[in-house]
Amino acid sequence: MLFVTRVTRKIKAVSLRQVCLFLGLALSGLMPAQAQEVAIPNFWDPRAQLERPDLTGLRPIRFLIDDDFPPLHFSGVDGNPTGFSVELARATCERLAITCTVQVRRFDTLLDALADRQGDVVAAAIPITPSLRQRFAVTAPYFKIPARFAAKKDRNQPVPDVKSLAGKTIGVVANTAHEAYAKAFMAGSALKAFPELSEAQTALKEGKIDYLFADGLGLALWIGGEASAGCCDFIGGAYLESRFFGEGIGFIVRQDEENLRRAFDYALQQLWKEGKYAELYLRFFPVSPF
Repeated sequence: MLFVTRVTRKIKAVSLRQVCLFLGLALSGLMPAQAQEVAIPNFWDPRAQLERPDLTGLRPIRFLIDDDFPPLHFSGVDGNPTGFSVELARATCERLAITCTVQVRRFDTLLDALADRQGDVVAAAIPITPSLRQRFAVTAPYFKIPARFAAKKDRNQPVPDVKSLAGKTIGVVANTAHEAYAKAFMAGSALKAFPELSEAQTALKEGKIDYLFADGLGLALWIGGEASAGCCDFIGGAYLESRFFGEGIGFIVRQDEENLRRAFDYALQQLWKEGKYAELYLRFFPVSPF
């Protein structure tokens, strides 16, 4: 179940610039601050009240992360790891009053390092899948990457639905879940597949397609950066069909650390209820993918 809260805030240009730099978006200067309505997702059922497990005698917890996937986890300007997942991990430790450290490793080594007990929790954008659950225990998702539509601002395209999309040209990235979803549910549209997201974005800017249906996180960074030149924006809502776009990401622990998983599930829910989740989300997602 997903709940979405919308708030209006002033975007700090330097925060967006930092994210764009790590994504290679060639941001050449500070963007002017502007009012922006930011949608903040909530993945926790308010009717479910989780209990804090007993953590007496718990050892210091070692988080394992990758530093090359902004804005979730990356190296900050001071060289230290930061990002939404990283700061959320630190906040959960503070909420639980436990000692934690953060270790940076290559993305493709994280799960093996966890299995070999070189760390205790993975906080990285590893999708929750049945195969992952067979090897490890995972918290409820604290983030999902939705699919979104984008359109040119000056085209005044209608909000996409089955009727309004009929006869429209929709750009997708080839061999992705977005293409598969569009083929399954947008049969009345003309689909145009591109090898890379950047090519589809250029086609949208140039008016060669009516809509672009793609990864909402990548689109959010593009829309908020100079690469889009303010041409385009999201239109319509987020698509979160788990069969196509996955269950999301959560903190990953070993299966014999069930108490630790329950503790982080509890802490994540408390951080949402207390407003800390929203505070961190606004810091790292000035343009929300939701």
